[in-house]
Amino acid sequence: METQVKGGRSDELNLWFHEPTKPINLMNPIVLAYIGDAVYEVLVRQYLISLPNHKPNHLHKQATQFVSAKAQFLILEKWRPHLSEAEADVVRRGRNAKSGTMPKNADPAHYKQATSLECLVGYLYYGKQVGRLRELMAIAFGEMDDTPVEAGINEGES
Repeated sequence: METQVKGGRSDELNLWFHEPTKPINLMNPIVLAYIGDAVYEVLVRQYLISLPNHKPNHLHKQATQFVSAKAQFLILEKWRPHLSEAEADVVRRGRNAKSGTMPKNADPAHYKQATSLECLVGYLYYGKQVGRLRELMAIAFGEMDDTPVEAGINEGES
């Protein structure tokens, strides 16, 4: 017999300990990107750990192939054809938000797109759209078209 837990089914991991103080569509995009960055990093790490024969000393190197600004830019490009109008609007809001900081080693255009990806992940996370987040992450990991994003990152690098 399945027991119900507050906020979801018992077979789903419920990580929403604290609800945001305002509706997600009114939240600052940088705040959504802040939580989205953390959620995205956890999802990438879970994916990498799920792969067979992974070596712990290589996990960080593998993770950077998904979490760098360039990687997130490429992933967002893979997501774009699949985004709803509302999701595309969240991405636009994230891209246009003023973060106030820019890493020295990141391309400004890639950094803005990475922030918009993180904004969307935060939006889906706080919107409890777990299924949609899984769909997009499957695209990121190449589970939908057999072209993982790390292949695109490694192209052109020597």
